[in-house]
Amino acid sequence: MSYGLNSFLKKFLPKRLFYRALIIVAAPIIILQLTISVVFFDSIWIKANKGMTKSLVSEVKTLLDAYKSEETKNVQFLTSLYKKNFDFVININKGEKLPSTKSDRRFSPMDRSLRREMKPVFGNDYWFDTVTYIELVDLRIKSDKEIIQIFFPKSKIAPSSVRIFVLWITLPSIILILIAILFLRNQTRPIVKLSKAAERFGRGERVDDLRPSGASEIRKATLEFDRMMKRINKHLNQRSEMLSGISHDLRTPLTRLKLQLAMMDKKDTAKKMASDIDEMEKMLNDYLQYTKSQSEEDYVDVDIKNILVDILKNFDPNKYEFKGDENITIQGRKNLIKRCISNIIENGFSYGNKVFVELRKSINSAIIIIEDDGPGIPKDEYENVFKPFYRVDKSRGLNKSGVGLGLSISQDIVRSHGGNITLSESNRKGLLVKISLPL
Repeated sequence: MSYGLNSFLKKFLPKRLFYRALIIVAAPIIILQLTISVVFFDSIWIKANKGMTKSLVSEVKTLLDAYKSEETKNVQFLTSLYKKNFDFVININKGEKLPSTKSDRRFSPMDRSLRREMKPVFGNDYWFDTVTYIELVDLRIKSDKEIIQIFFPKSKIAPSSVRIFVLWITLPSIILILIAILFLRNQTRPIVKLSKAAERFGRGERVDDLRPSGASEIRKATLEFDRMMKRINKHLNQRSEMLSGISHDLRTPLTRLKLQLAMMDKKDTAKKMASDIDEMEKMLNDYLQYTKSQSEEDYVDVDIKNILVDILKNFDPNKYEFKGDENITIQGRKNLIKRCISNIIENGFSYGNKVFVELRKSINSAIIIIEDDGPGIPKDEYENVFKPFYRVDKSRGLNKSGVGLGLSISQDIVRSHGGNITLSESNRKGLLVKISLPL
């Protein structure tokens, strides 16, 4: 039950920490102010409005009774007296009728209160208008042959403190929420910076501008992340230096062996041994390329379509088809991305007669689909071919002229850019490689 409720709420709650924290701070303030407003409106304002309206109706009833009384001979004196003491403006309109149109508002507290108090006293022989005049109410009461029109201030039936109350109940809430926004933004900014730094480091970028800030827990997490990042970079640098040394040390004896083989009398034996040495050099070069796939190349704007066109122009136009009219630009390492795509396309040309390349754009990523009409790869080998130095010993051995590092390097490059690479069977019975790179 609780799990279902949580899942339901997650659909409507914001995803970012700043907005969630803002809800935690602002929601109690808003609920408290609404509660106070409802209590005030129900217990104070409505009761005060009802009492003031009831008093007004009593004054109007007294005026009407005095006007109808035979003892009241001087109507002018009576209206002047009410104007002086009660701020009423009274007009006696003979021969008129009550307006037929309704001007009272159904959901107005002022109109509703006045209607409730007038109905029991005057029945249907009254009409009022609270809309036409900003500060006055036009009240008309039907007498024998006259219409008694009374203008009185709205303040007689509406407490003037309501506006002041609304102002003081909303203004502090707005100020408190603005202060909370400023503080929350300052507190969440270091977390956002840390997450962006982790994302950049995960893509292989250099992160040199990470500075601890914010609360002590966030500072500690930033410091620990910075130390971890430096340890990883140190390890990678040591590995590159070690491999450079191995490369230098191995190339020298291989070169000497080649020279010795060139001077041998047995040319057939020398030729076979030279072939083995060439394979060793190829293996060494591929291995060094594989370990250096996370190079220190800077991130730039990369046009994927231009890269595909640049790669495909080196092949026979009759042996490939390219679809993709839209120029899609991503942030990445241009040379590594070009090498990744080139590995896949070259494999397609090695094992198929024709290669089909398609570029399209999804909501948040660039999609590159490369198909061929070759023998393909068994489905149970899809995961294995991404392993370094793994070769398929069946109809299709990837990197037939290499040592099985093409797909491994391509996967490394794609993942370092935050993307994904998958294999599946093509509609043309060959291999389909799908590469997605985030925009």
